[in-house]
Parts: sequence; C-alpha cells; structure tokens
Amino acid sequence: MKPTKNDAEKAIITLLKYLGEDPTREGLIETPARFIRAFDEYCQGYKQDPAEILNTTFEDTQNYRDMVVLRDIKFQSFCEHHLALFTGEAHIAYIPDEKVVGISKMARLVDCFANRLQIQETLTMEIADSLVKHLQPLGVAVILKSHHTCIGCRGARKPDSQLITTNFSGQFEEIENQDKLFRLLNI
Repeated sequence: MKPTKNDAEKAIITLLKYLGEDPTREGLIETPARFIRAFDEYCQGYKQDPAEILNTTFEDTQNYRDMVVLRDIKFQSFCEHHLALFTGEAHIAYIPDEKVVGISKMARLVDCFANRLQIQETLTMEIADSLVKHLQPLGVAVILKSHHTCIGCRGARKPDSQLITTNFSGQFEEIENQDKLFRLLNI
C-alpha cells in the first residue's frame, strides 16, 4: 500500500528531529508539506508515459535519412543514491527511417525520464531505448553532461567535475557518424 501524503510529511518531521532540529519552530513548521510538494514536482516523470510523448510522428519526410540533432536540452534530476540534485544538458540525435518526431517531444522525453530518481547512466539508456522503441530509427545517439551535487557538496567535494555518459546504437555505432555528430555539437 502506498504511503499517504500525511505519512510522507511525518517522515520528514522524523528526519528533521534526527538532524537535531525542532520541527515546530517557525521556519520549519511548513517544511514537511513544502518538501513533499517539491518532490511531487521534481518526480513528476513517474506520471508520464514515454510512448505517449513520442506518439505523434510525421511520415511525410521526403525520404530524409540524415541526422536530426537537438542539442543543449537543459535538465535536472535527483540521484537515487543520495536524493541529491544533478543538472546538465542532453544532446539527442537520431537518423530517421520512415518517420520523424517533433523536436519538442525529444525535450519532453528528456524531462520525463529526468524527473525520476535514478543515476545518469540509467537516464542516458532510458532516453535512447525509448527513441529506438518508439521511432524505430536507423540510429540513435544520446550524450548527457552534468554536474552532480552528490560529488560537489559532499564526499569527494569536487564541484567542478562533470559526468559525461553516452549511448550509440544503429548507424551511430559507426565512428564516422559519431565524428560527424561531435563536430555538429562542437565537442
């Protein structure tokens, strides 16, 4: 049985007490409810269906068979290990076979998966796998670059470090297509 919103707020009160705080002091009285509302918003991706996002495609492509690239898609997500924020940008490319998808749908797909608890490697794979499954393109490339507060604010304390993850499938497994993509992205 799924815990209620009230159960979740009680858990935050317990956390505040664990930290040595007084959850009844003025600045913290509404914190449990605000925290739960914030995480409902941060994690809205669980309520979204990637198939629905990629449902509207266009088949009148004049037989277009070159790269479609959307770069610099800003996103934020929360690491499943520490519930710590990571922010970055995604670059998505695909080579259509018989259909294309609206570019806003690619950005929404990133948000759908980014708004879930996970690690960046999983996020990269989920985006790529969803594009392959729903568009059936000749190739897909997903590149994510981000800064993680779990390494920047705690532990190793390396705030300027950047994690880069990639996934290449189909025609993007060919080095010449990767090179072309990197040139387009100025990487």
